[in-house]
Amino acid sequence: QVHLVESGGGLVQFGGSLRLSCVVSGFPFSSKAMSWYRQRPGQERELVARIPHDDGKIWYMPSVKGRFTISRDNAKNTVYLQMSSLKYEDTAVYDCNAPVAYWGQGTQVTVSP
Repeated sequence: QVHLVESGGGLVQFGGSLRLSCVVSGFPFSSKAMSWYRQRPGQERELVARIPHDDGKIWYMPSVKGRFTISRDNAKNTVYLQMSSLKYEDTAVYDCNAPVAYWGQGTQVTVSP
């Protein structure tokens, strides 16, 4: 059975940083791309970043490029999302995804004044 467990969300001040983690089990983690999505209040879920399983190109949504960094540790079956220079519009529930339809429980990130 596949499990994804996210952590690291919380309340952070504008301009601050957070690191999200997603630990995956029951899944061939090292051979699959992993993604972070988010859902902002009243909006649809959107893809934030995707990291391939190999040295392929990492993708970021334009509004987070240069501020967020996705990375992975295959030895720990973990994918990370380092978020810096956080803005109010980054407030959302962040969720990691393992292809095709495996999701964690989500972690809330709230950016405050």
